[in-house]
Amino acid sequence: MKPCTRNLRLLVRPQPSLSRASPLPTQSSSFVVTPTTTVANPRLLSTRSSKRSHSVTEKQARTVPLLHTRNCYTTSVSYSMPSSSAAPKDASDLRLPTDLKPTHYDLTVWTDLETNKFEGIVHVDLQVMKETSKVVLNTANLELGEASLHSNALQSVQNEHTREFDEKTERGTFYFSKALPAKSQARLSIPFKGELTGDMMGYYRSTGGKNGEFKYTLTQFEPTAARRAFPCWDEPLLKATAAVTLVSRVNSVNLSNMPVISEEVYRPDSVDQDSWLAKKMASLPDAAGQWKVTRFDTTPPVSTYLVAYANGPFVYLEDSYKSPLSGKVRPLRIYTTPDVISQAQFALDIKRKVLPLYEQVFDIEYPLPKLDTLVANDFDAGAMENWGLITGRTTAFLLDPASADIHSKQNIATTQSHEVAHMWFGNITTMEWWDNLYLNEGGGGRVFPEWKLDSEFLTTNFFRARSLDAKLSSHPIEVECPDANMINQIFDSLSYAKAASVLNMLASYVGEDRFLKGVSIYLKKHTYKNSVTKDLWEGIQAATDLDIPKMMDNWVKKIGYPVVTVTEKEGGIQLRQDRFLETGPADPKDNETIWTIPVNLLTVGSDGKAVINRDILLNEREKFIPLDTSKPYKLNADTTGFYATQYPPERLAELGQQAVAENSPFSLSDRIGLVFDALALAKAGYAPVSSALELISALKNEKEHLVWSAIATNISSIVSTWYENNQVVDQLNALRRELFVPLVKQHGFQYSDSDTYDVQQLRTTAIEQAADAGDPWVVKELTSRFDHFLKTGDDSKIPSDLTGVVFRTAVREGGRLEWEAIKRIVLAPKNPYQGLSAMRAMGASKDLGLAEETFQFILNEARDQDTFYFAGGLQRNFVTRKFVAEKFKEHFATFEKRYAGNFGLIRWTEICFTGLSSEKDYEETSAFFKGKDTSKFDMALKQTLDSIKARAAWVKRSTGELTQWLNEHRSKL
Repeated sequence: MKPCTRNLRLLVRPQPSLSRASPLPTQSSSFVVTPTTTVANPRLLSTRSSKRSHSVTEKQARTVPLLHTRNCYTTSVSYSMPSSSAAPKDASDLRLPTDLKPTHYDLTVWTDLETNKFEGIVHVDLQVMKETSKVVLNTANLELGEASLHSNALQSVQNEHTREFDEKTERGTFYFSKALPAKSQARLSIPFKGELTGDMMGYYRSTGGKNGEFKYTLTQFEPTAARRAFPCWDEPLLKATAAVTLVSRVNSVNLSNMPVISEEVYRPDSVDQDSWLAKKMASLPDAAGQWKVTRFDTTPPVSTYLVAYANGPFVYLEDSYKSPLSGKVRPLRIYTTPDVISQAQFALDIKRKVLPLYEQVFDIEYPLPKLDTLVANDFDAGAMENWGLITGRTTAFLLDPASADIHSKQNIATTQSHEVAHMWFGNITTMEWWDNLYLNEGGGGRVFPEWKLDSEFLTTNFFRARSLDAKLSSHPIEVECPDANMINQIFDSLSYAKAASVLNMLASYVGEDRFLKGVSIYLKKHTYKNSVTKDLWEGIQAATDLDIPKMMDNWVKKIGYPVVTVTEKEGGIQLRQDRFLETGPADPKDNETIWTIPVNLLTVGSDGKAVINRDILLNEREKFIPLDTSKPYKLNADTTGFYATQYPPERLAELGQQAVAENSPFSLSDRIGLVFDALALAKAGYAPVSSALELISALKNEKEHLVWSAIATNISSIVSTWYENNQVVDQLNALRRELFVPLVKQHGFQYSDSDTYDVQQLRTTAIEQAADAGDPWVVKELTSRFDHFLKTGDDSKIPSDLTGVVFRTAVREGGRLEWEAIKRIVLAPKNPYQGLSAMRAMGASKDLGLAEETFQFILNEARDQDTFYFAGGLQRNFVTRKFVAEKFKEHFATFEKRYAGNFGLIRWTEICFTGLSSEKDYEETSAFFKGKDTSKFDMALKQTLDSIKARAAWVKRSTGELTQWLNEHRSKL
């Protein structure tokens, strides 16, 4: 996880990187499928058993000096197929054997965009750790040719072998007749073939431009999909160097991790005639002059999931930066298809600005000669930190300069910064295994101080992680993940946002300078190596002389987080820590962990300014702290501690008054924390919901946008929970109008370059809340602006920052005419953000007939990567919330097939069911999934069921009290 501090904060991509893995069928020379294997695609079974020549080129000989050059070994290959391996007995069986260690991949890939085929050969240099005649590697969905094994010690090449494939672990095992001696070197060569599908994993195809006029390919390997592109040792610990050669049509561009060292149009005399490439090109009609060969420099030692390459009609923008450590100037490029290159400048600018900052912070120079970014129209994750070749979707990197909204700018800035930070955290130093995924994360940003990113981190990451970690079905940051199904599921807010939050807490406690010094020590010690948690702790401990493991291990290795209950006594306060659960106080069996909690006690000095004591630790169940309780105080100053605080009711009321007082001692982050804590405690039954609403009401004169954003998020959550109770929803909407319409009147609908960032954001939040609450004046203004666009085609009356709320309000209040107009925008948006807004708005109609058409669009027309936005729009709409849940259940088999193995089922499960709020919903959802194979999304399903249960319990417990407060509040107006 990316270390973050108040100034160097986490920048998390919108969706974490994922790829998917599916079973590898058993292969045989006679193409007979064993009874234990299910074959989805017969093409994957084919192998060739004819005699072939093996040669080692001069380039390969330079890599492994003992290999013979241009000596051909011809042997027949016999295939005898053992049955598929049994399921592993324990987690350790799912890791590859350690008999062989890859040290270098020499990879050649031929790509044909016209036929959607790719072929290649990989030569893998191996270090033999102990004697073995068996080679075990990862492979999936590839047609493998005959393998050959050259041994330096034996001075021979073995072609005869038998092989088997295990579909559960996606492994291929090759059995050779002669054992490789321990401490020797060998080279394994395997040709392979595959299809370029649209699965957004492995090596896949995408399209761009109108009607898909630009066709291209790219890779997405994290976490376990490199094996779908070439046979390899696909585990992060097994780092090796890689030299990539791409063969493509002459009118296309090739990209990879490293710079191009040579590129030439193919001629028969330009390659070794005994090589795989020569034979491949000889099989093509009129190959000369139609294809080109691009060779890239060799990478440093790298995990396979970070290898990347692409081919297509790309164009680029270029810039450079000068290293503050060495003075070297490195080129920086961003590649897109030709139709959108004009929208790529902002992301390139961000990259240029943050690279030198990271070098200074980590005191380590960026090690590669270049850093490119490739923007893809089809991309399952938000973005991916491939070393030297960052990849990501259009919404993560493209910004229309003529209609740039602030949310898009923030998203692009944070995504680009996040991926650049991975060049250090994750790429230079990589976790040994996926249970330490958070060690890949590191980064920050000082480019836009006006965005107050340290405080915004709370609303975008910190409390999102706390919400997830408040469930019984949560998981530790460091979680066991033996197989690909589990690996895919841990790319969530706990592995990302919670890990960032607890590291932020540590940085606050030890001090930013010492924390960053420790991080630098850690990175330098493990450059080009792999690491585990204790390695990071040792680095920070070396810089601080503190017992970091003692403080941090429970935060990383144990599930959940604490609530600190404050009891005021004579002469001070008594603190008690217990595990916080959204369903209420934890049972003793779930309340065993004792965390080491930095109390960060804020008091007020004689000058009225805040004084923060960062030395107090609560590392036992209870502790008494001497304190003058007649004066203001607050725990968890700046909200850096990953815990909730429960104050006595009268103290919470005083905190609310002090928060809004002139020259308040409480920081922006303090006030945000008070709002979120109040609602979390109310939802869990620790406090009445009225206490949260009283606090919100007390903050009605707040000036800072981020506090209003916290208020908006939390009051919207209450509305969403009671969405089936029209009376409560109407009263809550009246409260929202009371809070936010005055802000709309104050700031208006017009955006200006002279606006401060805070005013701009506050205006947007206020208009969104007022519109969603049904304020007639605001709704009329927004729909009139859309009507103007509908009649004239001129969208100049729709400010970019209001695109989303204008679109969904127009569809909600309108009919088929508005829905059809939004659909046209989905099909041809002028920029990614407009397209995203339109996708969500298609689900805003109250007409179930149009909802059905939206769902049919999801099934038949939407890109795989975009279906979640449409579903999210239907889920946000109270009229269609249960509709989309039922439609997902009705078409579950379709979605199960469409998203087999990737993030898809996880996202759909979360979107369709998390918003439900009744015991009946819980029972029906549980019953639906009972007996189904949920192994690929089991964690998300359990968390979703926990969410439904918690919401249902809150509704049951607090409806009467909430109604009473709303009635009393209304009578006071």
